[in-house]
Amino acid sequence: MLSSTPRRRTATALTGLVLAALSAASLVSCSSDNNNGSSSSASATATASFSGSAPSALASVKESVKASVSALASSASAQASAWLASVSAETERANRAAKNALKDVDGKGNATADVSLTGKPRSETAGLLAVVVNITNSTDETTSYAVQVDFRDPDGKVVQTRYVGAEDLKPGAKAQPLAISTKAAEQQLTAVVAKAQRY
Repeated sequence: MLSSTPRRRTATALTGLVLAALSAASLVSCSSDNNNGSSSSASATATASFSGSAPSALASVKESVKASVSALASSASAQASAWLASVSAETERANRAAKNALKDVDGKGNATADVSLTGKPRSETAGLLAVVVNITNSTDETTSYAVQVDFRDPDGKVVQTRYVGAEDLKPGAKAQPLAISTKAAEQQLTAVVAKAQRY
């Protein structure tokens, strides 16, 4: 036999209301199969006779959800900054070397056939546009690569340029550095290989 005190009825009712607010589902009674074959409808009974302050509890849940959404939105740029900061110093050094290797290259360079781009899901990059730069050494010698990736707007204008590289790549070996745009996520940009050079 199940007996409910007023305090237990109030707690059960509040729990039911909170679950309803969060899941947008109807309240479910506590009836279930149990060992003695009996079922209980304490939750339904408690909520039917409840005369407490449910509206204020529901309002509190609503405000809490609103605050959580606001906090998530305001932290998006902080998450993006943290993700960018995770790029190692060695990668940054290789990228500077790639930029230096490309500064005197005319045209598209001698290695564009060895380079392709693959998009990276924004869910993995804190909302930033990032592409994997796939570099494959197609020669029979160990060599280094420098790649310039341009991010262009729908009009074809270059709004940001990134340099990535792979050093001492053995014949047939592959490297996959990232080229990351720090422009606002709502901008529709396309990444293209502007230059690629073996050196």
